[in-house]
Amino acid sequence: MKPSIPTLIIDKREQTPLSFTQLPSIVDTLYSGDYSIQGAEHLFAVERKTLDDLATSFTFSRRATFEHELLRLRGHRFRRLLIIGSEEDVLAQRYRSNMLPKALLGSLYSFEIRYDIPVVWTADPDSAAELIERWAQRFVTEITKVSYNVNCGKKSPSLNPVL
Repeated sequence: MKPSIPTLIIDKREQTPLSFTQLPSIVDTLYSGDYSIQGAEHLFAVERKTLDDLATSFTFSRRATFEHELLRLRGHRFRRLLIIGSEEDVLAQRYRSNMLPKALLGSLYSFEIRYDIPVVWTADPDSAAELIERWAQRFVTEITKVSYNVNCGKKSPSLNPVL
C-alpha cells in the first residue's frame, strides 16, 4: 500500500495564503476553514489566524461570524485553530486592537472549550505551513490505513472502542 500524496486546498478568500513547499496545493472555495485536503474537505479543516485577525474576530461586529465558523468546524474529524504568534505575544499586546490581553486569551480559551477546537500556536507563517503539511500527510496516511482495513474486512485499531 503506497501512501498517497495529498493536495492541499487554500480557501480562495485567504488574504495572505501560506506557501507550501512539500505538498501540492490548489486554490478553491472551502465551506469551513482556510486550509483542507482535496477529497477530504468534509473531514479536515484548519482555520488560520494572525494575532491581528484573532483580535478582530473577537470584536462585537465579527464575533458572531467567527463563532459560526468554529461551529462549522466541529463537524470535521480533524480541526485546528492555528494561530501565528504566541501567548507571550498576546500578553505583550503585540496586535492591533484595544482589546486587553487577558480578555483576548479568556475569549480564546472559552471558544476552545465551547467549540471543541484545539488551538495550536506557531511562530511564523513558514512553520504554520509546515504544520499543515505534516498534519495533512499524517491524516491521509491514517485514513488510508483505516480504509484499507475496512476493504480487507480487518478490524482497525483506531476503530476499536476504548474500554
